[in-house]
Amino acid sequence: MKAVVYNGPRQVSVSNVPDARIEKPTDAVVRMTTTNICGSDLHMYEGRTNFETGRVFGHENLGQVIEVGAGVDRIKKGDWVCLPFNIGCGFCENCERGLTGYCLTCNPGTAGAAYGFAGMGPFQGGQAEALRVPYADFNCLSLPKDAQEKEDDYVMLSDIFPTGWHSTELAGVLPGETVAVYGAGPVGLMAAHSAIIKGASRVFVVDMHDDRLKLAELLGAIPVDMRRCDPVEEILGQTDGLGTDRGCECVGYQCCDRHGREVNNFTMNSLVATTKATGGIGVIGVFLPQDPGASDALAKQGKMAFDFGALWSKGQRIATGEANVKAYNRRLRDLIHVGKAKPSCIISHRLGLDQAPDAYKHFDARDEGWTKVVLKPAA
Repeated sequence: MKAVVYNGPRQVSVSNVPDARIEKPTDAVVRMTTTNICGSDLHMYEGRTNFETGRVFGHENLGQVIEVGAGVDRIKKGDWVCLPFNIGCGFCENCERGLTGYCLTCNPGTAGAAYGFAGMGPFQGGQAEALRVPYADFNCLSLPKDAQEKEDDYVMLSDIFPTGWHSTELAGVLPGETVAVYGAGPVGLMAAHSAIIKGASRVFVVDMHDDRLKLAELLGAIPVDMRRCDPVEEILGQTDGLGTDRGCECVGYQCCDRHGREVNNFTMNSLVATTKATGGIGVIGVFLPQDPGASDALAKQGKMAFDFGALWSKGQRIATGEANVKAYNRRLRDLIHVGKAKPSCIISHRLGLDQAPDAYKHFDARDEGWTKVVLKPAA
């Protein structure tokens, strides 16, 4: 089958790889009809992780079941399903607690597994014509009859919509509160969308790209262009010097300062400054234990110079980590189904699988207009 294969830093190709197949009785094989390029794919694409050459990219996946193993009861051939990016077994201690992003079974020796992702197990990604899904009864989210009509919305349930929602949960967003979101990439936009759905009174979104800031405004947020102002001063100025009730970090370890220089503590220290005393901060941007490609000595060790004194003196709380997608995806699916959420509004490009190498180049360069790329392997 055809798949998007990593060949080294900033080198991907569409190549023939072995067909996805049933390996265990609890598996299913899904024909991929929509699979997205994620911002976190770019960490691997740029060579900033230990992602192995020859691996297949893709953890935002949706399609139709074409084969099920003998041990699969609920999922049937022909079902339309969306796959959480994190793979869970359903029976380990963490999965039973709803912490499916930290499954103890699927990637032995660590907590957490995912499709086509560095350090998250041997599972191939879904930027391909088909995908093997382990523990299919547990991991497949069945979609309603409008699955094909709203396919571009439902595919966002694989990662960015639940992840954006998770950032607001970690921050503790309540109706009527104010929120600052750092980063207007796909996840940051979904964090803003989620906060607005939850009833936040005002949502500020900080970024430096015109196309992303326009989308934030379209979603109902207040764009803050960090090229033209200090985001801390701007947000404090618009909140009578108090700051926002909640803050969401949606960039991660490759965040940049106002001048476009990579500074891994910029968003975190800015959030401490713009979140009011006793406020909550949710961090879902990816931060790594080691980053050998960083220019800063602390960053190479996965560390940063953090304003802990300010955090402590303000009595703030921080919660971190990847989204446990299954904790949210059913309810978010139903919001999409009834028209109360439309995450597809951020999509800029719908492309065939063969166009993936060029799409990676444009998305990685943050070229104007490349806000979210959706690949259509079946097209």
